[in-house]
Amino acid sequence: MPKLVDHEERRAHIIDALLRVAADTGLHAVTMRSVAVEAGVSVRLVQYYFDTKEQLLLAALTRLAVRMGERVRERVRATGPSTAPRDIVEAVLLEAVPTDEESRTFHLVYTEYAVLSVTDPALAGQSFLAAPNEMEDFLVGQLTAAQQAGDTDPRLDARQEAVVLLAVSAGLGLSVLLGQRTTSDAVAVLRYHLGRLFPGSGASDGCGKSGHANQRRP
Repeated sequence: MPKLVDHEERRAHIIDALLRVAADTGLHAVTMRSVAVEAGVSVRLVQYYFDTKEQLLLAALTRLAVRMGERVRERVRATGPSTAPRDIVEAVLLEAVPTDEESRTFHLVYTEYAVLSVTDPALAGQSFLAAPNEMEDFLVGQLTAAQQAGDTDPRLDARQEAVVLLAVSAGLGLSVLLGQRTTSDAVAVLRYHLGRLFPGSGASDGCGKSGHANQRRP
């Protein structure tokens, strides 16, 4: 009896091949043929699942965003059931710093997508906004919870601070990709900034626990 084809698994296999090619040669150099070679399948099969290169690129962008969300949730869960908002914020922001091969690939390719979307109508910038907006809203909730708990200045504008935190973490991630600083240096800068935002809360002990109840999770 012939084996049934898992189409979703095959699509994911092709998309992952695109991400590997993009990480090695740059997104601009990706072709249907290079993806097919990396995936070990025919160009015809790639075209069966994705009519155009643009469709394949957009599918890969969606997969990147989904995996990023999964990694963030994994980090937050790892902080434990009772965690201070400050440690949850740190866990979220640390995901913007390339710490392993998967996160390096994510940030490298995602940055290339952002640049291409500025000039390529097929990669509309709007596709990039959903996940960052969701992350911003989540950080606003955590900062508000910290203000209510007395862990940070109640006079701060939670929305503006969330925007600053995301900008800082994104910039640090890019500096690691460029080789301007090491991962450990970037993490130290991020924790330095969080220490100023959450005075007296203390740095994370690595497990993300500081004895406060977690109020919101993504």
